[in-house]
Amino acid sequence: MKVLDILRVKGNTLYTVQPDEPLAKAAQIMAEKDIGSLVVMEHGDLVGMLTFREVIVCIVKNGGEIGTTLVRTAMDDHPLTCTSETELDEVRRMMLERHARYMPVMNQKVMMGVISLYDVAKAVVDSQNFENKMLKAYIRDWPTEDAADHN
Repeated sequence: MKVLDILRVKGNTLYTVQPDEPLAKAAQIMAEKDIGSLVVMEHGDLVGMLTFREVIVCIVKNGGEIGTTLVRTAMDDHPLTCTSETELDEVRRMMLERHARYMPVMNQKVMMGVISLYDVAKAVVDSQNFENKMLKAYIRDWPTEDAADHN
């Protein structure tokens, strides 16, 4: 299974923010849209990733307030990325290694979407459930010895 399989199901709705926007505005967007991350774009290029983790760390550093902090100050400026052709096993390994919950999907310099650890886990579980159903149907339809004796 590849990242493309997740994007097909999930769709490619993308929420972005610019690096020089106030962090408070970014946090408000995340809260209103009920999302855990924003892609940080500048002049059409991916320049960072902002997740609730970076927002919380920034608030703690600022004594419990966002203040006038800009997205640029809080964002991860070296986000982990993958392509739509990346295998899910590789994505899982990468996300676990870096403790990343969100990963931008890039094909060359084109942003294809963002996948989350939840999306990856759901795809794996759905795939396993499908395989289990197929195996159970195969076993259920398998001829028994009794049936073979009557032929």
